[in-house]
Amino acid sequence: MARKVQDPSILHGHHVVTGPELRATFEAARADQTARVRRRALHGVVLVLLLGLIAAGIITALAVLDERLKIPTAGPAEETVSTCPDATFDYVSPDKVNVNVFNSTSRPGLAGTVGKELLARKFVVGAVANTEANYRGVAAVVSGAAGQSAAFTVQRHLPGSDYFQDSRTDGSVDVILAQQYSALTPPDLVDQTPGTLSCPRDSRRVADDDKWPVVPSAAAG
Repeated sequence: MARKVQDPSILHGHHVVTGPELRATFEAARADQTARVRRRALHGVVLVLLLGLIAAGIITALAVLDERLKIPTAGPAEETVSTCPDATFDYVSPDKVNVNVFNSTSRPGLAGTVGKELLARKFVVGAVANTEANYRGVAAVVSGAAGQSAAFTVQRHLPGSDYFQDSRTDGSVDVILAQQYSALTPPDLVDQTPGTLSCPRDSRRVADDDKWPVVPSAAAG
């Protein structure tokens, strides 16, 4: 009768652990332990960060309460200073208006041409010259407080012009022609009814003369 071959992995009814199985068991245990260590380290870092945030919040709150730390708040928007007169002016006879004409464009002879046109309309034309100004538009009409009625009259002949006030004390008016100028209002269409000065760029004006978008009285006098 042939002998039964005995299974070498079984000894007295118990499984015999082999070397590979033992190594696999140790490696699995080592990996599990490493994972636990990593989780504990991560938990520790998170806990430290949370404690730091809480401490920083407490310190900030105490500083605000003690007024050692001021939180910036949005201040009120700066109000635009309007320098456009709101008075109503009567149309003045052109022969009582002294006007200087300046050309700030690249078009040669423009001041002379407009000066002759104003002279033909009975304006008293004084200086006629070229000048430099950082104004961009149709034309800047500049006068002092005493010349506002005269400036109003000039604007009725200069559609789209923008009024500016400077510190002169006489009643003279400067006209500074800019790149968008095209023509005077036809004589028979000039509105001679009372009205106000025109300041279409009033939202960009400031009270400081140095910041005006035009050089007032560029060559006055």
